[in-house]
Amino acid sequence: MLQAISGLDAGDVNSMPSKLDFDAGRSVKNLRVGYFPDWMKENPATNVDRAALETVKKEGMIPVEVSLPDWPYDSLQLILFAEGAAAFEELTLSHNVDQLKMQTYDSWPNLFRQARFLSAVDFVQADRMRRKVALEMARIFSGVDLLLVPSLRDEMLTITNFTGHPSLTLRAGFVEVTEARSDWAPDPAHPLPKFSPARRVPHGVTLIGQLFDEGTLAEAGLALEKGFAVAKERPKGF
Repeated sequence: MLQAISGLDAGDVNSMPSKLDFDAGRSVKNLRVGYFPDWMKENPATNVDRAALETVKKEGMIPVEVSLPDWPYDSLQLILFAEGAAAFEELTLSHNVDQLKMQTYDSWPNLFRQARFLSAVDFVQADRMRRKVALEMARIFSGVDLLLVPSLRDEMLTITNFTGHPSLTLRAGFVEVTEARSDWAPDPAHPLPKFSPARRVPHGVTLIGQLFDEGTLAEAGLALEKGFAVAKERPKGF
């Protein structure tokens, strides 16, 4: 699959010369794995995330503390909203967007509608910030091969959406939850289910790789999955 999608595509002006390699037998020892110390100590990180860092050490990889500036990364979302609204403009203007099920204020139908009122100045400023964030990621990756982050950490999800760094999320353990989770704002008309007793559900961690280095990402993920030893476990009822 990696071979099929790698390399320059003459029909795609956004493609770049690249080579995507994966070697299942390659040793991951001494790979430098960056992590954000504060992120591992606070929500939404769990004991599963902290245990994953210990597994990194057990597999012979080297944890390295890294840091990011305290910037308003959410402002990058303006680019996503504008591009999404442009892609679905016909759906929005025809009001067919009204037929989509999720209609909370922060779900896609309303984001498509709202994005039509975005300032062009704000879009340009967000794109300038995107460049600065990409340079910060390049700085971090000059000292590490991978990043290990809590999967639900919004900053890194937002950042990688706009820098293109590949990610791999894999099961690392289990947590107990008392309520279903949604990415959208609460909808009073459709409250999320609550669980009593709590349910034991899989919990993942996320690896972030260097640009065009999906091979190393997959190799480290394979080693960690073996180290976690939870891939064959299933929640009750599955």
